[in-house]
Amino acid sequence: MPEPLSAQELAAWRGFLRTHALLWRTLESSLEARHAISLGAYDVLVLLDEAPGGRLRMSELAGAVLMSSGGFTRLADRLCAEGFAKRERSASDGRGFELVLTAAGHEKLEQARETHRADIRAHFLAQLDDREQATLAAIWRRLGAVSGPAASS
Repeated sequence: MPEPLSAQELAAWRGFLRTHALLWRTLESSLEARHAISLGAYDVLVLLDEAPGGRLRMSELAGAVLMSSGGFTRLADRLCAEGFAKRERSASDGRGFELVLTAAGHEKLEQARETHRADIRAHFLAQLDDREQATLAAIWRRLGAVSGPAASS
């Protein structure tokens, strides 16, 4: 049987979980209230905007935003229904599908980006000095290398 977590280990783990949940809820609530877009949809639009030609394979996107294929398919369906993205056959091999950023999706992203960045600064970065931000960045890189890829926001 594994040894119980120490008080410090529990505080570190529970603090991470609580902070992540509260920040996610705060950032998502702000995007939905001001721009009628979820944080997951925002992340997908960011990834598409950063991709060559504004397009990525559906499977790559699902993995990058850490969603199940079913959950991602529903999100992609909503983005397409709202006109922010469209599905096209893969440009490279004709197999599979890619999600492609539309002009409306790019416009939605630009509208939401300022709000999202301001919220990140106000609710997260402003609570940390430069040294603490650098330390956290190093920790996330180290843990990400162990845990796998993560989405960009």
